[in-house]
Order: sequence, then structure tokens, then C-alpha cells
Amino acid sequence: MHPTFSIIFFTSTSGAGYGLLALAGAFGAGGLLPPERGFGAALLGLALALVSLGLIASTFHLRHPERAWRSLSQWRSSWLSREAVAALLTYLPALAFAAGWVGFEAIWGWLGILGALLALATLICTGMIYASLKPIRAWHTPWVPASYLGFALMTGALWLIALLSAFGVQANGALALALASSALAWALKAGHWRHLERAPNPSSPETATGLGRFGSVRPLDPPHTGENYLTHEMGFQIARKHAAKLRRLALLFGLLLPAGLILILFFAEGWWTVPIAFAAAFSGMLGVVIERWLFFAEAKHTTALYYGERRA
Repeated sequence: MHPTFSIIFFTSTSGAGYGLLALAGAFGAGGLLPPERGFGAALLGLALALVSLGLIASTFHLRHPERAWRSLSQWRSSWLSREAVAALLTYLPALAFAAGWVGFEAIWGWLGILGALLALATLICTGMIYASLKPIRAWHTPWVPASYLGFALMTGALWLIALLSAFGVQANGALALALASSALAWALKAGHWRHLERAPNPSSPETATGLGRFGSVRPLDPPHTGENYLTHEMGFQIARKHAAKLRRLALLFGLLLPAGLILILFFAEGWWTVPIAFAAAFSGMLGVVIERWLFFAEAKHTTALYYGERRA
């Protein structure tokens, strides 16, 4: 599939926002975060800003962004529609939770929990948009929504420790959470990559045309002589050696560098913990962006079989 910047930005940015929102609601309700209104404003303001920027970016991939509201009507059958509904519903408890925290320095726990649950539901819906697509073998697996949840919690935890550092709060529990969520997210992604390499691939020109009983099938001519929407969007290819290099870069920026910086924060004190914590958050986001680019680039649609591909 052709990697599109707007979708990469949407899934990585809104994922971080929903992850941070879920952690803010859950840990805020449990009394594990500073109750000061300044911290609440920064925490929930950042979470909602990331979510909103991501959702706005998601409309840029549409041919008619002004019609995006129509996606709300198909929630009975469409995961994209369910995502849109869940995303809008999440704003209600999140904004009320923010109003209580910032306006009255009162953390209304039940609103935080409700907002966290809706944020997680939105992330699951986002992952299921791709996992429900049977023509794309790389996506039609439970590893996809699991990875989306894992990376959202990881980036949310990294932004949480960055904000705690900025407000002078030394929270070893949050650091441990960031390490654990990073390990979990990349373990899930490793499982997804292993699934792609080992899972059987039943699609071929023979199965696509139904002519396999007559022997090997090859097209005499391509369906089109020039590039079209299908070849542009569905026929993107990346060499195996480049994919392997990008996977290593994703692990470097998404796991190894943030984990190393977090370990430093366990023992560091003073003002310089702030740039270290923010460096960990930005590094983690960069790793997720690289992973997300690969997520689209390595996926092949069965349509490619009609354009000369032997496997999809």
C-alpha cells in the first residue's frame, strides 16, 4: 500500500493522544497524578491536542473532506464509522474531566475512567479498520489492533513522564510503566512481523483468477498500460533489504533510545531531566512513525496479483 503522510500522522499522533488520555483518566482517578490544575491543564490539553490534530489530519486523505461527517451513519457495519462515533463520544467525558480538574482542582474519577475506556475503544476501532480488510493479508490479523493499543500506551506513557518531569515530579512508577509499555508494544510488533514472515500466503494468480486447475497462470498484458489509482495506492513496493533497515531504525528510535533515556531518569536529578524525558518522547514518536510507514509500505492488496505479482 502507498504510505500517505496524513494517515501516518493521524494514526501515530492520535494514538499517542488517546494513550495519554487513557493513562490520565485511569491514574488520575486512582489519585496517582498531581492534582494541581496547572498539571491537569498541560496533561489533558496535550492529550486532546494530539487527538484533535490527528483526527483533522485523517480528513486530508479524503477526496471530499467536507463529507467526513457522513462516516458517522454506518456504525452498524463499518469500523471506520465506529471509530468516528467513538472518537466524538470520547470528547464528552474528557472535556468534563478536564473542566473539573482545571476549573475546580477536582479529579472526578468516574469521568476519567469513562474517558479512558472510550479512548481505548477508539484505538481498537482504528486497528480494526485495517484488521477487517481480508484482501490485505498483512493487516487481516489480531496482531494489528493489539499493536495499535500497545504503541498508543507506549507513546502516551512517554509523554506522561515528559510532563511529570517538566513539573518537577519524580515518579519512578511512571518510568517503570513507560519501560513496560515500550517492551510490550515492540513485543507485539515483533509478533506481527513474525506472523507476516511465517503465516501461509494462499493468494496467487491461480487463486485470484480461479484458473489454478489448468496450471500456472501469468498475465499476457497488464490490465492498464499506465499508472492508475490501483497501481498507485495498492501496488507500492519496498525492497526486503530496505524494509529490514527501516525495522532496525524503528527499534532504535522507538525502543532502544527511549529505554536508555528512561533508565537515566531513574537516577537523574535536576533541570536536565526535562530535556531527557522529552527526548525520550520524541524518539518514541519517531520510532512509531517509521513503524507506521512500514505498516503501509509492506502491505500488499490482492489486486497486485493482476499486475504481475506472484504473491499478495
